[in-house]
Amino acid sequence: MPYLVRKNLFIGNIGDAAEVLQKDSTEITHILSVLNSPSISFFAEWRTGLNIPAKEIKKVYVGGFDESASKEDLGTGSKSSLSPNKLLYSLEYAGKDLKLVRMAVPIRDMESEDLLDYLDVCLDFIDQSRKEGSVLVHCFAGVSRSAAIITAYLMRTEQLSQEDALESLRESCEFVCPNDGFLDQLKMFEDMGFKVDRASSIYKRFRLKVLGDSYNRGEKIDSSKFGADPGMSTGVSSEVEASPNGENKRTPAYRCKKCRRVVALQENVVDHIPGEGETSFAWNKRKSGNPFDKSDEPECSSIFVEPLKWMVSAEEGALEGKLSCAHCEARLGYFNWSGIQCSCGSWITPAFQLHKSRVDISII
Repeated sequence: MPYLVRKNLFIGNIGDAAEVLQKDSTEITHILSVLNSPSISFFAEWRTGLNIPAKEIKKVYVGGFDESASKEDLGTGSKSSLSPNKLLYSLEYAGKDLKLVRMAVPIRDMESEDLLDYLDVCLDFIDQSRKEGSVLVHCFAGVSRSAAIITAYLMRTEQLSQEDALESLRESCEFVCPNDGFLDQLKMFEDMGFKVDRASSIYKRFRLKVLGDSYNRGEKIDSSKFGADPGMSTGVSSEVEASPNGENKRTPAYRCKKCRRVVALQENVVDHIPGEGETSFAWNKRKSGNPFDKSDEPECSSIFVEPLKWMVSAEEGALEGKLSCAHCEARLGYFNWSGIQCSCGSWITPAFQLHKSRVDISII
């Protein structure tokens, strides 16, 4: 039986969802399915002979590769950690007399799974569903994935910390327990201000780690996840945006000291906490005070950036190598998918390092 979390919001498992889909529920009008497979046939695989009618409304893929995708969907492709053309969600009418609206999101219950990039569509669906009726959020066991989604929803709507939101959910359903990877990502969600801010250093580090994990699993490098080459005229011009008062947005840029080619923009930089070693990217570790206020600390001799299109060796899948200017071939730095230690002591993994002595900073 589903548990009531808030008005018009329930949490449950696949059995609860199957019962609602088979019978005409007087309460629940919408279902959010968070399962390994988004297909309605997953219910039949779970229980032989179970046949649930469904009629597709639309499917939306990462990057908005669908005619019915919204402009918001279209904007999340290149900056998302998810692979292009991957199904973001499917929407369908389902159940008895096709009265229910079901959104299906393909998320596995694994610590390495990307939860962050699905949060926006899931939370928006819950919001809309509660306005139109009541929504059941379910995964297979009703313990980890559905709990993580609802915890994020409570965090955003009630401005609760990850810990407080989960504790509040446990008052309704005491056995919920998102996996540790999801808890880490929910902490990032909190630190980004209860939103998935793809321009933040927190998200950039997460995105880089996802790419590094993919490389370390032996998967082919997804070069579509490399940032645009800011040295190409189209890349630079796209960064000079008009502000509301008509002035152009000024963007700090890093140029090859030898030939002046732009090799990175400030938005490509992945910040790190100086001198914290391998704990630099331990997202769930809380730190008090200003971590950068360490007067006795040596300044970093390098900057670390996301992988960019001009980094040919990295794009071709080499484990490590030099980073040379695409125009004059001057050596600018080094990359290593297994990581590099900064002069400040922090260990950056994976690392795309530009030596400050080889680049100049200018404004474009």
